[in-house]
Amino acid sequence: MESFFLAIGLILGLLILLSLYRGVFGPTLFDRIIGVGFVGSKTLVLLVLMGFMYGRIDMFVDISLAYSILIFIGTLVFAKYFKSKGAM
Repeated sequence: MESFFLAIGLILGLLILLSLYRGVFGPTLFDRIIGVGFVGSKTLVLLVLMGFMYGRIDMFVDISLAYSILIFIGTLVFAKYFKSKGAM
């Protein structure tokens, strides 16, 4: 079962890298903000997967919930900021 979680973790890592590429080299600012949001959401799934691997799912779910709130607020702040600057 551990090798299954490891394979899923590697696939998620690859998806994080692809989303990070979109976040850095996106054609528009909107694509970059969405790309960074995708990196954050995939990192949440990776955190929960690590909780399964270490047998401490309760601790990792709490960490991922706090991290999800930070991602959501950060995305909203960046979107509001760039909207007020007229960049979007």
